[in-house]
Amino acid sequence: MLKEGKTGTPEYAELKRRMGFEFNGMRLHEYYFENLGGKTPWTRRLPWPRNWLKDFKATGSMRGIGWAILYQDGMTGILFNQWINEHETGHLAGCRPLLVMDVFEHAFMIDYGLKRADYIEVFFNNVNWTA
Repeated sequence: MLKEGKTGTPEYAELKRRMGFEFNGMRLHEYYFENLGGKTPWTRRLPWPRNWLKDFKATGSMRGIGWAILYQDGMTGILFNQWINEHETGHLAGCRPLLVMDVFEHAFMIDYGLKRADYIEVFFNNVNWTA
């Protein structure tokens, strides 16, 4: 479209607007599946802030569809649990995702129905902490 001079078209604008949604949807699923496959349950001995797990689970339990992500700030090293709406809204600039949990219905409805809390509990039994 750039070569054809179509940058002023609604189609070009929509492709640019949707890029973050589509790319982040792909990448967040890659992170999510990479996080899975572990056999060692979470332990408080990990060097993370107090109440981290409680806050992460609460973030994942929030109303709506999206993602719960543990980020590390690249400048300060501080860890944040963040809600990401859809795939593209809410990411923290300069932060690296360390743990990604999909809380769209497709991640849990077949196995857990509307019981998102049950899915979240089982998710933590399957995290690959070394990843």
